[in-house]
Amino acid sequence: MSAQIEVVAEPTSEDREAIALPLREYNRRYGPPLTAKPVGILLKDEAGTPVGGLWGRIAYDWLFIELLAVPESLRGKKHGAALVNEAEEIARREGCLGVWLDTYEFQSRGFYERLGYSVFGALADHPAGSTRFFMNKRF
Repeated sequence: MSAQIEVVAEPTSEDREAIALPLREYNRRYGPPLTAKPVGILLKDEAGTPVGGLWGRIAYDWLFIELLAVPESLRGKKHGAALVNEAEEIARREGCLGVWLDTYEFQSRGFYERLGYSVFGALADHPAGSTRFFMNKRF
């Protein structure tokens, strides 16, 4: 089999699927069974309109928090902690070992540390002059 490399200026979801397919097939053959489950928790205003929340997914016995957003007007009122606590309860009910996430130096490292998360890795200069932190909390 021969192959050639092509850089795609504007990759599509089909391009992503073509890349992911052989990886999924390999993982199915050699890795543990994967069941992925999305986790979505909305933060709504008085009118019932979503204004933020938490988005993640459970895979391989861990919950990954991909997004956590609370509008500035609602910060300092424990909404972020309530969202994370609810996600942790979901993860526990699903039999997860813990939760992991990433955050930037200019974002919420201290917030997560107050909730019991610890840094297990860091990527300096991402973006330049700042650090990206990888954090987890084991149950």
